[in-house]
Amino acid sequence: MAAGFKTMEPLEYYRRFLKENCHPDGRELGEFRTTTVNIGSISATDGSPLVKLGSNTTVICGIKGKFATLPTDAPDKGYVVPNVDLPPLCSSRFRSGPAGEEAQVASQFIADVVENSQIIQKEDLCISPGKLAWVLYCDLIYHDYDGNILDACSFALLEALKYVQLPEVTINEETALAKVDVNKKSYLNIRTHPVATSFAVFDDTLLIVDPTGDKEHLTTGTLTVVMDEEGNLCCLHKPGGSVLTGAKLQDCMNRAFTRHKEVKKLMDEVIKSMKPK
Repeated sequence: MAAGFKTMEPLEYYRRFLKENCHPDGRELGEFRTTTVNIGSISATDGSPLVKLGSNTTVICGIKGKFATLPTDAPDKGYVVPNVDLPPLCSSRFRSGPAGEEAQVASQFIADVVENSQIIQKEDLCISPGKLAWVLYCDLIYHDYDGNILDACSFALLEALKYVQLPEVTINEETALAKVDVNKKSYLNIRTHPVATSFAVFDDTLLIVDPTGDKEHLTTGTLTVVMDEEGNLCCLHKPGGSVLTGAKLQDCMNRAFTRHKEVKKLMDEVIKSMKPK
């Protein structure tokens, strides 16, 4: 009976739960799904964390470093190129073929987070000014989709970057050829830890955190706040929808800062568990 009502009148179905300040899955409106991280999911890449929000939303991030020649307008900076992949395997709402709008928006969002947060300095990726630099291809692939793409992607990327090791590269001045020493590797210098926190707006007034996939298309607006450990606002993503008052926006930022502490604690625990005893 409940399943039929949810199918026929999904908005009214959720309103009944929201009036009781809870989700159908039992969470309070301000409660996030359990976040878990598994490191080393892809043997061919460093780290390759698999991030899960609840029991469904699942994304894995793999990073590969390749050489790139430097343009004259940016002779001392490397590149970070994120790409979010939402294959049909993760949800029936996605189709095979070129990246859809949702994947493109997510990829651009991650690129903006990298740029605005200065998570790594692109100058750190420069091998030889004016000649050669690293380009980091960051593939974020969804295995299962149940909403909140941006939070899961940003978390997975941050965790993946922490495990990337780049080999030492020297340029032969006579031949201009690069020599790679795979026996000498170094980690990236992670300068900040940006964490995304997404909110959904129902009926123009009610704010909930960490919306699942079946709720996202019923909302009247969404907002994603990205903050670092110092409480600095790195990025604000609001693709139209309901207008939020200054008070509600400040509330979202406060919640985002609290969420950052929770995620940072989880990351520290993961790193601690990876260290040899």
